[in-house]
Amino acid sequence: MNKVVQKAVVPAAGKGSRLLPATKSQPKEMLPVGRKPVIQYVVEELAHADIRNVLIITGRKKRSIEDHFDEDADWGDLEDELLPSAARLGVQVFYVRQSQPLGLGHAVSLAQEFTGGEPFVVSLGDTIIWTPRPGSLIQRMIQAHLELKATATIAVETVRREHVSRYGIVAPAHWEKTSAGEVMRLTDIVEKPSVEEAPSCFAVAARYILEPVIYDALKETTPSIGNEIQLTDAIRLLVREGYPVYALPLEPDEQRWDIGNFESYFKAFVQVAMMDEEHGGEIREFVKELLGSQAQ
Repeated sequence: MNKVVQKAVVPAAGKGSRLLPATKSQPKEMLPVGRKPVIQYVVEELAHADIRNVLIITGRKKRSIEDHFDEDADWGDLEDELLPSAARLGVQVFYVRQSQPLGLGHAVSLAQEFTGGEPFVVSLGDTIIWTPRPGSLIQRMIQAHLELKATATIAVETVRREHVSRYGIVAPAHWEKTSAGEVMRLTDIVEKPSVEEAPSCFAVAARYILEPVIYDALKETTPSIGNEIQLTDAIRLLVREGYPVYALPLEPDEQRWDIGNFESYFKAFVQVAMMDEEHGGEIREFVKELLGSQAQ
């Protein structure tokens, strides 16, 4: 059991403007993917990784997130099976509001009192990591982080070169072996570089392990486009100051679903629907028939 990293921060204050009109009156983190809203997958992943204290950073029109993780006696016996509250997941959930949309870095800075002097996980509330081993990515990250005495450990995935401008992209120096697998020591990390300037095709995959020194870096980070403070820029400061920062790649059978745009959302929903224990077979047959009729 993980007894070293026990706290996680889940930023969930973004407006979700790329998913309008679906997000006009509900948070993008509460959009359903299959049978559950996005943020439930995120909190369940943390619970599987033995993270017991979770701070969700919310904002305007996000009250439904708090309601979702409450106990709700109105549903009677259904709650045991279909409506797992935070308590039933074995975690304590806390909340703080980001009153202004000042970026991911600013959102993380609001967690300083909650995390104190401990290392902590950051799991973006609009991103699902799909894996046959729930929680294993975060567990591997923690393991590598502790073995290497890292200041920051970042999950990464390989993306197509033409898509690098959508992500934070890391610059690897060399690979190092750990009991959690091989990781990359980083020489840089760049927020949404151009195709020509991208140092690699390894994109940040919405999961981080951070030491408390990140708060000092965030205070020194200059706001960028839109007057937002980027977490990527703060990590870049740590790298440039010589702190050990590493990246751990997703396994081949792990997928990142960023529910921040309709393309990714549609793909995630279809995949989850086709894997549903009760209806998956019917959905797969329906998709085959649909594709067959369109091909004619």
